[in-house]
Amino acid sequence: MYVGLAMDRHVPTITSDTLIIKADRMMEENRLWILLVVEDGKLKGYVAKEDIRAALPSGATTFSKHEINYLLSRMTVKELVRSSMPTVTPETEIEVAAKIMYDQDLAGLAVVDRKNRLKGYISRGSMLAVLVEEMGLELGGVRIVIEAEDRKGLMAEISRLFFDLGVNILSTSTFFRGNQRLLVFRVRGDDTEALQRVLTDKGYKIAGPERFEEEWA
Repeated sequence: MYVGLAMDRHVPTITSDTLIIKADRMMEENRLWILLVVEDGKLKGYVAKEDIRAALPSGATTFSKHEINYLLSRMTVKELVRSSMPTVTPETEIEVAAKIMYDQDLAGLAVVDRKNRLKGYISRGSMLAVLVEEMGLELGGVRIVIEAEDRKGLMAEISRLFFDLGVNILSTSTFFRGNQRLLVFRVRGDDTEALQRVLTDKGYKIAGPERFEEEWA
């Protein structure tokens, strides 16, 4: 999966000339923590919600209502724009984008092309949707987890076994725990116990939740 296939293309944006009061309203209406600043289609940076709120007159101000309204009619986000921000391109692998967000504790990433033109935005919600899709949850079926020592050809070996049994694999994923691999298969089938018995008879170890109970006790 690539970022371009999961990003949101409809992203609220502003320019550096946008009034602060308007930017604040846009953030409230769209429940945003940042607003991307775009000029002539190119990403120039972003403004953060905390900067917007800090720039607005506080309730303790000595300005009159008329003076406040006058200020709000002239204050733009120009001085609040942060130009340094991590971005990704549509061609970026989704897991690479996820790692950037995880490492830098980001709620999302702007997606730009090679000329820095804004193409969209990918958020944590987008990442979760991709996880659900890649794990095949909405396809139904049953989930089987096999724990095995990491070795060459393991995934192919088990996939071949499913093929020989006439079992349709809906999705697969792999997790590593030390030198062990957890192979997660979502397969089309109703008799999970019978399938697990066949796998066990072939020497494979089924790893249900009870396998890890001590770790989260």
